[in-house]
Amino acid sequence: MGDLPVNPLVLVGVGSSFAFSGLFYHLYQEKKKELEKLKEIPIFKPDQHLVRVLRASPHKRLQYVAVEGLVQADGEPLASQFVPRCFGVIQKIAVEEHWKFWNSITKTWNSRTMNRKETNNSVPFSLVSPGAYITDLYVKIQNPLEASGCYLDRVYFNVRRAEEGLGNLVMQGLSGEKPVAMEESEELLRVGSTLTGFGEVVLEGGQVMRLQAPQDGRKFILVPTDYRSFMDRHERSASMWKMLTAVTGITGASLLAKVIYGLVGKQDDRSK
Repeated sequence: MGDLPVNPLVLVGVGSSFAFSGLFYHLYQEKKKELEKLKEIPIFKPDQHLVRVLRASPHKRLQYVAVEGLVQADGEPLASQFVPRCFGVIQKIAVEEHWKFWNSITKTWNSRTMNRKETNNSVPFSLVSPGAYITDLYVKIQNPLEASGCYLDRVYFNVRRAEEGLGNLVMQGLSGEKPVAMEESEELLRVGSTLTGFGEVVLEGGQVMRLQAPQDGRKFILVPTDYRSFMDRHERSASMWKMLTAVTGITGASLLAKVIYGLVGKQDDRSK
């Protein structure tokens, strides 16, 4: 290894830097294309402007738009089972048990999650403009459970440890298994929270509008934030990949320049 003119680790560093730079550049280009497509999507609020646009559109529908508003239940909202005075329109409650089982071969306790139970509830809801809870203008959300996106907010999480009494210890020794804990969690799409939906909007009649899954195959998405925050997050992601591309590229170029400078220097010394 001492006969080599260049340290192999330096060459690995050069290659790795350029490889990562190429990967990050590819991810940056993909995110940039995604951003350009997102910026082409019209953004609306549940107001008279959206009604006018729908009335002027063919078949009174917009194929793919974003609608931003506040969540409002069409009837009685769902009450949280754990948090007082907390209401939502979509609710997911999950309960799962954590057990440990004795492995006689490795002589260790192995963890396992089992008996998971999940309950999903929902009520019809709409999006309304801020400050317009009593209004005839709203956008109904059709089949929200079919939409993609992490739009639920965790409002409760609790871990209950299993009691280790003398009886339980005896049973553990006989059966080779023991309960460890039980987890309970509740997630809600809260009433009054900001939500942005991406999909097809249809004017049903009068001023009643409906947001539904697009018929052209594009994704039906619900985002638990306003449109500007959603775009800012994607722009930060693109900037991150761009910065990593530059950092790794500069690192690789610096290492390569150092290698070339060292080789040239050694060649000059030999010629003297």
